[in-house]
Amino acid sequence: MSEELKAGLTHEMERQVTEDLSAQKVFPHVPNVYATRAMVGHFEEVCAEMVLPFLDEGEQTVGIGMKFSHIAATPIGMKVRFNAKLVEVDGRKLTFEVEGFDEVEKIGKASHERFIINAEKFNSKMAEKGK
Repeated sequence: MSEELKAGLTHEMERQVTEDLSAQKVFPHVPNVYATRAMVGHFEEVCAEMVLPFLDEGEQTVGIGMKFSHIAATPIGMKVRFNAKLVEVDGRKLTFEVEGFDEVEKIGKASHERFIINAEKFNSKMAEKGK
């Protein structure tokens, strides 16, 4: 992990809400809107994407916790934008504050934690666990 990975870093990304991101993909008897599961995934993605340039070869991050609120619904077809800020670096544990917006309003917020791992060691443990 690079010494440049410090609290205060920010990152933003934008995505299009497609039918694949609909809540109805999980359960057909709910509104056809941007799914909570998709937003959580995008919150993870913006944070993982932020730190990727600061990781050493063989390192990756995994999510270890999230306190999340889905504040407003977003129709299929709108764009959504995510802003993440790294607020704490505690060894290999990273804490982020993340907000999501659609084209009209704020749609979600979260505090998210990720941990920097050695990918080879992690994948080896997962292969062993899967046997």
